[in-house]
Amino acid sequence: MAAGVSIRADAAPRFATKRPPLAKRKFTSESVEALIASTKKKIADPELAWLFENCFPNTLDTTVELGKLDGYDDTFVVTGDIDAMWLRDSSAQVWPYLPLTAKDDKLRKLFRGLIRRQARCIAIDPYANAFLPDPRGKSELDWAQADITDMRPGVAERKWEIDSLCYPVRLAHGYWQTTGDREPFDDAWRASTQLIVKTFREQQRKDGHGPYHFQRQSPKPTESQFLDGYGQPTRPVGLIHAMFRPSDDATVYPFNIPGNLFAVVTLRRLAQMHGTLFGDQAFANECNAMADEIAAALDQHGTIKGEKGEHWAYEVDGYGNTLFMDDANVPSLLALPYLECTPRDARYARTRDAVWSTENPYFFKGTAGEGIGGPHEGLRMIWPMSIMMKAFTTDDTAEIRQCLHWLKTTHAGTGFMHEAFDQDDPKNFTRSWFAWANTLFGELIVHLADKHPETLRRV
Repeated sequence: MAAGVSIRADAAPRFATKRPPLAKRKFTSESVEALIASTKKKIADPELAWLFENCFPNTLDTTVELGKLDGYDDTFVVTGDIDAMWLRDSSAQVWPYLPLTAKDDKLRKLFRGLIRRQARCIAIDPYANAFLPDPRGKSELDWAQADITDMRPGVAERKWEIDSLCYPVRLAHGYWQTTGDREPFDDAWRASTQLIVKTFREQQRKDGHGPYHFQRQSPKPTESQFLDGYGQPTRPVGLIHAMFRPSDDATVYPFNIPGNLFAVVTLRRLAQMHGTLFGDQAFANECNAMADEIAAALDQHGTIKGEKGEHWAYEVDGYGNTLFMDDANVPSLLALPYLECTPRDARYARTRDAVWSTENPYFFKGTAGEGIGGPHEGLRMIWPMSIMMKAFTTDDTAEIRQCLHWLKTTHAGTGFMHEAFDQDDPKNFTRSWFAWANTLFGELIVHLADKHPETLRRV
């Protein structure tokens, strides 16, 4: 540049990349970069293409730490602005890259390390939802240090959520199906999955309330549990108790229906893997039998008879009491087909219509958009994740285009997705660095480029 020549700030490119410089990225993959480049060519709207390029690699760019643990490759994945690894989030954050592992050695190494790390975490405590980089460390999360529960070294937070044990199985099963690689499925992984089934069985609570309890001193009632931390009373009907939802908020009724539906799929996946990888048909039969039991209990106790017919409840207690709502965090009622927990049948269609309406107290509609939130961030706060799930679960191109419009116009100029935004003011948002939401948005765009390319050409 010639001396004395300056460039006005407003002359900068409108859609300059928000990605870290190459040297500061945590992980790079040629196959991911190639997919970004090829997908961008299919997107007509430059702002949407820019959002995709920023968001899709955000997990790899900013949250992945590779290393060694106990002599094996290790992968630790933080959520973003919280320096801990949630079993749910870490699984979901890397899931969109799974199809590329078949031909990408670097990605396979990353996945192997994460599968091993998650097995190690489950072995530490199957009731915990979040873990520390150091398996022997002490939680430094301000809100978790004084929790009344059986806190163990290596645990960041100990909220019992069914999906925390389902997501690692989804990841492991998906990796195995995609690559055929058996390397991470050793005795430690096998033992961790046996512990998953043991924990599910304990939390059916057929004989007492089991070992888990949790209380927290907090002005927010969603941060603690009833009755000395064991939760509201239930009738043991075969369903699994959850003290917390995928949002990390306390359940009202302990039988969370999306979590139990996810558990059914998880048990069937474990049956397939143990039967094939280890020849353990006895354990496979145990998993399938438990899945059958939970599925039957869901049909009997997990639904509500609405004006338009039967649809899924959100939580029940086995006594006939039901709660209908939906929470944006996944698994949700809206997201059930995305997780392969239920087909898009008539019951799901009625459920979907109900949760995206004023029948759901956490459905919000304003001048900026509409969508589902939850108690976690309160009233009026729409989670972009719910808009993504609405797009994932429809083939209606007009509906998909509307979802893309809301997502494109509510990032508040940041170039990234957020946890939640105000229904009338997208500049009022939570979490500027939430890698799951970012990568999920990227996954949605890749999905649409494959299944509904016309929606990207016309937005």
